[in-house]
Amino acid sequence: MLNKRIGLIALGIFSTTHAMASDQAESKGFVEDSSLKVLLRNAYMNRDYKDGNQDKAEWGQAAIGTFSSGFTQGTVGVGVDAFGLYALRLDGGKGRSGAQGIDFFKQGDSGNAADDLSKFGAAVKFRVSNTVLAYGDQMPALPVLSYDNSRLLPESYTGTLITSKEIKGLELNAGRFTAESRKSAEGRDSGGLKSINVLGGSYQFTEQFKASLYASDVEDVLKKQYVNANYVFPLAKDQSLTLDFNGYRTKLDNGYVRENNVTGDDNKIWSLAATFATGAHSFTLAHQRSTGDSNLGYAYGGYQRGQNRVGDGGNTIYLANSYWSDFNAEDERSWQLGYGLDFTTFGVPGLTYNVAYVRGDNITTSTSEGGTEREIFNQFKYVVQGGPAKDLSVRLRSSILRVSQKSSEYNVSGNEVRVFVDYPISVF
Repeated sequence: MLNKRIGLIALGIFSTTHAMASDQAESKGFVEDSSLKVLLRNAYMNRDYKDGNQDKAEWGQAAIGTFSSGFTQGTVGVGVDAFGLYALRLDGGKGRSGAQGIDFFKQGDSGNAADDLSKFGAAVKFRVSNTVLAYGDQMPALPVLSYDNSRLLPESYTGTLITSKEIKGLELNAGRFTAESRKSAEGRDSGGLKSINVLGGSYQFTEQFKASLYASDVEDVLKKQYVNANYVFPLAKDQSLTLDFNGYRTKLDNGYVRENNVTGDDNKIWSLAATFATGAHSFTLAHQRSTGDSNLGYAYGGYQRGQNRVGDGGNTIYLANSYWSDFNAEDERSWQLGYGLDFTTFGVPGLTYNVAYVRGDNITTSTSEGGTEREIFNQFKYVVQGGPAKDLSVRLRSSILRVSQKSSEYNVSGNEVRVFVDYPISVF
């Protein structure tokens, strides 16, 4: 059914009455609008696990090159997007690599992580008016299919995606992807995905209010729906209150439940965050709640074979209480208190600090009920504002996660440190 819906929306997209100036009519050409960018990334992650679990750490250097051509002139513009990725392992050999949550370099059969990895991808794109159809290797960022770029190298997917912005404030997306490239492995089909269909869109109703609605169907795994509503209340000068609601509903396929020894097939999870910003300060209060009968809680991302994961992208969790822990266990309820500080006001532009405390309770596992977990998250980030190193960013992040004995089947206690240095270079 979702295939048919995608076909119908594609027809609707191309027949929409143009309400904005046409991007294609303003095309300067294939070469003239081209860009080549390189991101140099040095990344380190360390997880000091508790309760007798072995510590894990990985360190690597990556180069991420992305090329985006312009579109040829005419009614139908044609272009190409391409990327080339390379990563060199600096640490994290046998015994220290292999943590599912780090996953810089996939382990081989010997248990050793790869010394390096490289891959390349490309997509051809066509534009009519303000609608683009792309086919090939892509990095989609949608609430129901969102590639993970929070580790050393990003994930990518192979397939077709239509993006339409024919009406001001309205974006429509429809796509089908048939292969997933794991961030820690070479090849286009290293993620175990058979296929995923995605459909949805977002609309900016007013300057303050925006809403989104999306759905996906991962073949032989699950169906998922997502809804978002975001409203910004302007208050006094330099003050605002933002309310952000996000919700997912997932329904696992019966075959997937049987093959993976899963209990239950349904989950609903939502979060509501209120952020008050005043000058350099922001204060966040958020609540998140998971319900349903699936012992997986909210299932997303990862590499599905043998891991109870679904293959829809490691960032497909647009929820407030997602840090090291996602606070997405069966029946879990969690609260967050957060604070952010922008040091620009104090004479240090580019420096920001964020801290959050999240506590979850009511966790259900196969052996217990009423489990708890809590996390303290801290992050400093500095972005160079000028000179030869302009836009270079240094991010230092830490989390302290403690999980009760009743919740040990769902999660594990530990201390995490991440250090990321990103240096973006615009070649042209």
